[in-house]
Amino acid sequence: MADNTNLTRRSFLGATAASTVAMVGAASAAPGGGNGTDRREYIVGVSATEDDPKGYVKQHLKGNEDATKANDTLNSVVVGLPENAADPAHENFRDRLESADAVKYVEENAELQAQVAPNDPRYDDQYADQQVNAPDAWDVTFGDTSVTIGVVDQGIKYDHPDLDGNMDGSVSNYGRDFVDNDSDPYPDALSDEYHGTHVGGIAAAEIDNSEGVTGIGNSSVLSGRALSEGGSGSTSDIADAVTWAADQGADVINLSLGGGGYTDTMKNAVSYAADNGSLVVAAAGNDGQGSVSYPAAYSECLAVSALDPDETLASYSNYGSEIELAAPGTNVLSTWTDDGYDSISGTSMATPVVAGVAGLALAQYDLTNAELRDHLKATAVDVGLSADQQGSGRVDAGNAVTTEPGSGDGGGGGGGGDGSTSTTVTDSLSGYWDSNCWSYGFEYSSPSKVVVELDGPSDADFDLYANTGVDACPTTSDYDYRSWTTDSQETITIDSPDASTDLHALVDSYSGSGEYTLTITEYE
Repeated sequence: MADNTNLTRRSFLGATAASTVAMVGAASAAPGGGNGTDRREYIVGVSATEDDPKGYVKQHLKGNEDATKANDTLNSVVVGLPENAADPAHENFRDRLESADAVKYVEENAELQAQVAPNDPRYDDQYADQQVNAPDAWDVTFGDTSVTIGVVDQGIKYDHPDLDGNMDGSVSNYGRDFVDNDSDPYPDALSDEYHGTHVGGIAAAEIDNSEGVTGIGNSSVLSGRALSEGGSGSTSDIADAVTWAADQGADVINLSLGGGGYTDTMKNAVSYAADNGSLVVAAAGNDGQGSVSYPAAYSECLAVSALDPDETLASYSNYGSEIELAAPGTNVLSTWTDDGYDSISGTSMATPVVAGVAGLALAQYDLTNAELRDHLKATAVDVGLSADQQGSGRVDAGNAVTTEPGSGDGGGGGGGGDGSTSTTVTDSLSGYWDSNCWSYGFEYSSPSKVVVELDGPSDADFDLYANTGVDACPTTSDYDYRSWTTDSQETITIDSPDASTDLHALVDSYSGSGEYTLTITEYE
């Protein structure tokens, strides 16, 4: 690791950082916090300086407001209000909670949807695994069940004859149900709840077992049921499933879902997963527009667009600057809840193709999630689309398994150079009024990526902000990038940063004091 001569402290006194995210309108029905459709739900994020977030929130509730559940990892609490409560009651609730010292944000517990598009006429057999050259990878490895793919989706029919051998047996019933809050993620209604089974089969239906179809690789599948039989799920349930999958040691987490806007809760969940070693792969969305849906749009997620069989962008697939990889998504044949097989289309189908290739790469190479992400991009194949449509290119299993990471001998899809440089500095903040601003001079003329990491005290709540392309320190209200979890572990990842000026990073105390370490890693 380099010394800290490339980081320069700027004299800077931050504001108190007491402002919070503006509240968006609540959904018209409860998304799934366990109280039925007679409640409207919000998620309250509480600073890590409070060791009992649910108890803290309860102190600020009145009348029929009810704290229903908490995620202690994210320090978030779901609060239900009566569905028929008048608007002033909701405004009073928001104002009251947002003014509490330890509350960082209040936001709706919005619903997200499975990212599946209407089905076109099915193909007679599979094509997706051949299109990504999985047979070339299988000449080396069929995969390894020690590699775990967490599928946060509808429940998976884990006794399907083409899946039962590749389910993760380290957890009872191969997962957890966050919709019904129990230990069995089996689908509630097999005729309706097929999406999770289909997604799981694309990534990891058993290979070389004389049964049905092949998945991309023989990874183990961990089922986090966060979407109901209706295909939707609440922000809190999905965030709970993501953090749980990370805690179970999932190497890859597949999110074939989306449709909600930016939320701090989901951002914190995918940040937690990435910080704990999981590669989070997410569907770009099926609106056919130049805007990538959340959670795929978070920098912590590897966003995937969908291709037709001829490797053109599928008409339904979203696209945009956040896209990192493309994969076949139209008429993908996979496992179904009748113990048979069927074909459906969507960015939901493209995403587990990438997750499956990631699992094959991990069966062959020992890689961190950041190294795996770079390797998949470096070995992708350019199919002639714009970067907004394909990112680095179409994912390629053969290249990912047969190319030594960092060798530069991939498929030519692009992924930056092989060099990196890291700079670190240690300092401290005295209290909620204190901030430090640091400037960093880029080493490379055109860096492919820069990662800014903050490691702060466990009994405080520090936040991280960054600016690129402008010669000014960010503030807590004016910034290009922010990592704002409820603790002091923050990460900002910037792809293709503007190196025309120094990068500026602000470390701000939301609450508490202590020593922190700031690390900036730049990739060629």
